[in-house]
Amino acid sequence: MSDPDTPHSRWSDLERPPLNAQALRRGLIRPGGLWTSLDVVTTTGSTNSDLAAAAVARDPRAEGAVLVAEEQTAGRGRMDRRWSAPARSGLFFSVLLTPGDAVPVQRWGWLPLLTGVAVATAVARSAGVDTALKWPNDLLVTVGGEERKAGGILAERAGEAAVVVGIGLNVSLRAEELPVPTAGSLALADAVSLDRDTLLRSVLRSLERWYGDWRDADGDPAASGLQEAYAAGCATLGRTVRALLPGERELVGEAVAVDGDGRLVVATEGAGRVPVGAGDVVHLR
Repeated sequence: MSDPDTPHSRWSDLERPPLNAQALRRGLIRPGGLWTSLDVVTTTGSTNSDLAAAAVARDPRAEGAVLVAEEQTAGRGRMDRRWSAPARSGLFFSVLLTPGDAVPVQRWGWLPLLTGVAVATAVARSAGVDTALKWPNDLLVTVGGEERKAGGILAERAGEAAVVVGIGLNVSLRAEELPVPTAGSLALADAVSLDRDTLLRSVLRSLERWYGDWRDADGDPAASGLQEAYAAGCATLGRTVRALLPGERELVGEAVAVDGDGRLVVATEGAGRVPVGAGDVVHLR
């Protein structure tokens, strides 16, 4: 059996070269910037779990750590769903953020939505793919005229002061590699570029800008422009949806807005407008 770190095994799929950690650090870490460290590992269970454990073990105020895995063996989405993909076929990474005293805790729920806007903006710029957002944390691309999930976001508290935000994005995944028929990738959406180094730099720079504007506005989604940007890119709004709520409850209606707390507002026939803050949302045709 070959050593997993040998050049032969790392380059076994020549269309999927490894990330260049040194070049990424040079391009992203700068005095006064958000990103303070960037590590790339060959494989791990979950970058979110690793970064959260590290944050709790050291000073949780050490904002700006980035952990990237070429492969995740226990990647997680919301509702503890598994997220798996072949090595080097996508971007699988987590970032550590500490909104701190500048942003009230009740506004931290905007972080996954903010991250979605940042990723969608970066993907459009770097890969030429129009990415829509499905509330609250899915990234959708169009493949063969159909909406497909190409990415997801998972935000988790790490102690009292920090939030770890994990991003998974399918980049070069081929049709025969899809975990489920409803999945997609940038390659299947006819991206003009599948260069993961360029894409990761673009995503992290976009996230730094959106996060900075939001934090400077004390987390106010309207004043920072975040609420308007999210609504403009959200494929859920204007659709009939089924919201699967905690306690096995269900709500069906039209998604009409995202309110100031980041909740999806669903207009129902019997109960009027109901804000949904947690749960699964299904787009109905």
